[in-house]
Amino acid sequence: MEPDRLEHVALVIVDMQNDFVRRGAPLEVPDARDTIAAHRALLEAFRNRGWQVVYTRFLSRPEPCLLWNWSPQCRPPTKCCWKGHRRRYADADGELECAEVIDELAPDPADVIIDKFGYGAFHDTPLADILHGNGIKSLLVTGTVTQICVEETAREAFHHGFRTTLVSDAVSSFAPDLHAATLKNFAMKFGWVADSADLLGRLA
Repeated sequence: MEPDRLEHVALVIVDMQNDFVRRGAPLEVPDARDTIAAHRALLEAFRNRGWQVVYTRFLSRPEPCLLWNWSPQCRPPTKCCWKGHRRRYADADGELECAEVIDELAPDPADVIIDKFGYGAFHDTPLADILHGNGIKSLLVTGTVTQICVEETAREAFHHGFRTTLVSDAVSSFAPDLHAATLKNFAMKFGWVADSADLLGRLA
């Protein structure tokens, strides 16, 4: 289905962080690096227009929690996505903050950054209030991982009344079957799916 009208739109970039995207990262999603070009094109279009850009950062709690059962890399000594923890990666010089957004997509001062301790960016965060307060009605959602934090965020957006489109070439997963199933299911009941070229043409 073709995405519905894009009005008062914001770009939400989910968890494009060092501990997911960099080579050798504890929760590496290799396909995430293939989405950088699409992200950059979308960022350029939004920033040229002065439109809202939102980044989310997944943070692990430093104390045991339920999520550690499914992401044991968040436990010590790995400390995946612990705020303030630094590590080396195969494709970067020196140590980087493990929970920070990758340098290739670095946020601008005007961008909103939402830190979250779970999969969805709306749960227990001010994101919905920020977007509604800025008159946002439509969202383009990108990032990683498609069937986890991206999907949870996009579904939550639906329940908060935002007309939401997943950008098919700007989301990524470590599991191609789950990636494909998520896009298909989202387009059936929650919103729209389109590639960045199509969306950029609609923004022109």
